[in-house]
Amino acid sequence: MNDALPTIRLEDSGTKGRYVIAGPDGAEAEMTFTKVGQHQIIIDHTGVPDAFRGQGVGLSLVTRAVEDARAQGKKIIPLCPFAAAQFRRHPEWADVLKT
Repeated sequence: MNDALPTIRLEDSGTKGRYVIAGPDGAEAEMTFTKVGQHQIIIDHTGVPDAFRGQGVGLSLVTRAVEDARAQGKKIIPLCPFAAAQFRRHPEWADVLKT
């Protein structure tokens, strides 16, 4: 993963939100989510433009969601295929995975 990645920005609109990394060329990588009550979120989409490919950007977005969920005592339902694959690769995230 590239340590020089821009900051991950959280945009929260109440029932939905997204984590975003904006590139210098205006491209945006995002991971969107929907809140389910007070204690769960559904990761429903991860999109990484070609400008960010191979830099670990998608993993960074999911990792940030895991860290935030853990800090807030929330569980994650990874409906997005990319996020679901990351959960399979990271058993240390099991504490925030909704089973």
